[in-house]
Amino acid sequence: MNIYVDSKMSDDGRRMELYRGAIFVHLPSPGALKLCQLASEMVENAFSPLSPLTAHESLPAEKCAEILAAVKPRFIHHPKAKEYIQQMLRELGCDLEKTYFDVPRVRSAFPGDYLKSGIAYAFHAHRDTWYSAPFCQINWWMPIYDLRSDNCMALHPQYWDKSIKNGSSGYNYHKWNTESRHNAAQHVKADTRIQPRPEEPIELEPEVRLVCPVGGAYQFSAAQLHSTAPNTSGVTRYSIDLRTVHLDDVLSRIGAPNVDSACTGTTIGDYLRGTDFSHLPKDAMALYMDGTEYQYALSPTAS
Repeated sequence: MNIYVDSKMSDDGRRMELYRGAIFVHLPSPGALKLCQLASEMVENAFSPLSPLTAHESLPAEKCAEILAAVKPRFIHHPKAKEYIQQMLRELGCDLEKTYFDVPRVRSAFPGDYLKSGIAYAFHAHRDTWYSAPFCQINWWMPIYDLRSDNCMALHPQYWDKSIKNGSSGYNYHKWNTESRHNAAQHVKADTRIQPRPEEPIELEPEVRLVCPVGGAYQFSAAQLHSTAPNTSGVTRYSIDLRTVHLDDVLSRIGAPNVDSACTGTTIGDYLRGTDFSHLPKDAMALYMDGTEYQYALSPTAS
């Protein structure tokens, strides 16, 4: 596995490396910094007068979940967020006519056992491809506040080409959207929603924890196994993640290899073009539909 730091590789070359299991770390760009600043301002306003980094010390978990349930959707739909993503992608050499992104999400990871479910779900080791992501999906992850090795995300590249017995065969994205996505804030003590996870013992070490500055970002394939590292820092970690696909790769069905994903449905209807925020062309989306989108409430995939 290769890790590229501040690489000047073209986006075409970068994607091919990502599909082979590489990881890219980008230094802060103006657009990424604006996106992180927007997120931090919104989070700080939501928790005011408390610091969002230490609010868990004085707030009950239920109240914290209530605050997050309000601020996270506001960030997702903030018009400036899309504008700053456009800028960031352009600065990193992406062709906005062919690059499609999904909405950015603020993630939170609290210290210890405080609020690990629902709206602040602490993700077990997983591949996004277990969750109906296409194999050409690229994940982007960036910290909103200073990051530490004891409160970041972990990557497990030793499983890049190694199959893991998992529950993805029971997961359908359209069913998840209909039944489970919108009640996350209700899961405070425990998360009972069915999600794909390893169904055999796996070795999480050695693992890769990349500590990048605020506004820095790292990219990895949706097929890369990753997890929320246990937060032992004493402060809450806030981060942003988003995903991209490239139209040429969608149409050519180019992407990472499938070693163990068996889910149904597809997230292909979620991505927005970098220029005008339109969805992928219908013929491109049709390549990934399997008919299950019509079994549940219609999603963007079926429109």
